[in-house]
Amino acid sequence: MQGDIRVQVPDTVRTFTQLFSCTPRGARLARRLVANRMDVWGFAYDSEASESVTLVVAELAANAVRHGRVRGRDFRVRLVLRDDEDFVRVEVADGRTERRPVLQEPSDEGGRGLLIVAALAEKWGTDLCLGGTYKVVWAEVRVPGRWRR
Repeated sequence: MQGDIRVQVPDTVRTFTQLFSCTPRGARLARRLVANRMDVWGFAYDSEASESVTLVVAELAANAVRHGRVRGRDFRVRLVLRDDEDFVRVEVADGRTERRPVLQEPSDEGGRGLLIVAALAEKWGTDLCLGGTYKVVWAEVRVPGRWRR
């Protein structure tokens, strides 16, 4: 009698990675392309998951443009969605490694972006990469229910 043969099916990993100019126009384009990618992945534009991920990208991209800009360098947006997890990992990388985001009380001049990210994400943080040549601000945003079709 033969034993059960179990075939391990590899996890499906969906990614989206794009470079954007470190300008307000680049930040707007990042938001739009992420909303489109979420729709392609099965999250409608007006779904809670799509709106949350898109808003987190918008805030982190705006921070990259405002606080992370280095002349001649772009910022990068990366999304990762795994079929065995209930969240989308959002990563926004910029070239300003000496300026790391800090959650603070909002003022008349701003400071609400990271509060929004913290409210929408299960967790968030920063990492220095490639020998300290750029930093990544990341957030893990829960997507309700299973996304698999």
